[in-house]
Amino acid sequence: MLKTIDHINIVVLDLERMASFYSKVLGIPLTQRLTISGEWLDRVVGLSGAVGEVVFLQIPGGPRLELIRYVSPPGQDPAGLGVANTRGMRHLAFAVEDIDLAVKRLREAGVVPLNDVQTVPPQQVHYAGGVRKRLAYFRDPESNLLELCEYR
Repeated sequence: MLKTIDHINIVVLDLERMASFYSKVLGIPLTQRLTISGEWLDRVVGLSGAVGEVVFLQIPGGPRLELIRYVSPPGQDPAGLGVANTRGMRHLAFAVEDIDLAVKRLREAGVVPLNDVQTVPPQQVHYAGGVRKRLAYFRDPESNLLELCEYR
């Protein structure tokens, strides 16, 4: 039934700051800016008078990332956002070729990782072909939890 993940949507407070972070710091190409509204949107999101400013970023070979700032009605900040054990969708992971270099570049851009690069113990998680996973967590400017991961 399912073919692939089409896109990931993140509702944001400061669209320009978030678009700059994802496009300039993480290097995801920004492909489109638009405003959405109308009865179709009200029906889809279950809100009345919904207006959203949207930025599309296209991950090469991956799903589109959509950042949306609701102009109307304004959104709310959930409790526990950015805490690993908060229920719901908790983090977005980006695969990289060289995690040490990627973390170094994040630090140079002023992003502080939440941990040093960690290796997943093969006694706990097995990946095909004996591949090992290394990862590090960090947050975007609005505290969404993100992960960099490397498989070798």
